[in-house]
Amino acid sequence: MFHRYTTISLSILAAIIWGSTYWVTTEWLPAGYPITVAMLRALPAGLLLTLLLRRFPAPAQWPRLLILGGLNFTIFWICLFVAAYRLPGGVAATLMAIQPLIVIGLSHWVLRSRIALRTVVAAAAGVAGVGLLVLTAQMALDVTGIAAALVGAAAMALGTVLSKAWRNDTPLLTFTGWQLTTGGVLLVPPALLLEPAFPAIDTGGLLGLAWLSLIGALLSYIFWFNGIAQLSPVQMSAFGFLSPVTAILLGWVLLDQSLGLLQLAGIGLIVLSIFSIHTGEQRRTA
Repeated sequence: MFHRYTTISLSILAAIIWGSTYWVTTEWLPAGYPITVAMLRALPAGLLLTLLLRRFPAPAQWPRLLILGGLNFTIFWICLFVAAYRLPGGVAATLMAIQPLIVIGLSHWVLRSRIALRTVVAAAAGVAGVGLLVLTAQMALDVTGIAAALVGAAAMALGTVLSKAWRNDTPLLTFTGWQLTTGGVLLVPPALLLEPAFPAIDTGGLLGLAWLSLIGALLSYIFWFNGIAQLSPVQMSAFGFLSPVTAILLGWVLLDQSLGLLQLAGIGLIVLSIFSIHTGEQRRTA
């Protein structure tokens, strides 16, 4: 759908947009409603896109879209919001940064991709770089938040690999819209059963939900699934390192959080990691 370099740029933009989730969630939305917020992020975006398209996927794709919606949105977003509420944004992002390492293993298992030592080392360096970002932050360890971050990373990793394997000829917008819709529908029962009624929110809260749904879900996942179709899952997961970088930079700019030399070194290490993974995967696929 897009030129390769445009695809790379838009995939990077998607990861940067996701980095704003931590700030928007903690600063603009009421605390204690992670499942409801996840549902309000996915379902309106999915319904809007599917209503505009008025196109159904092939019957054989329905079970796969249900699984992908559950992995990429239901499980991942519940875990993402739980981690965002219970951990400092940088800590949650650091734990979720293990996703590229999981993707490397899953790509070998599902897609029969070769595991390159260079890629593994580069991915580990990226995780270390994300770790450096939060060395000066006040880290409150919370078992539930840590578990949510790790499960979320595994769900997103599996969803990324299976999205590459299962999309087939399904058009990009249909593939994105129905995943958002199925993921959002699966979020409705736990939101109603496990959480109290969502409180009335002010204009800032409405803007926060609009950002998370229309930009952080609808637009960014169109970019992301297009990237998965044209690039390797390992390359795409490496771009995810930019989400914690964005979270830290937003904290520095908007919340007056510190940004020291170690964190700058971490950002540099992340950039080198992404470049190494990207060039290594290009060479391997070529």
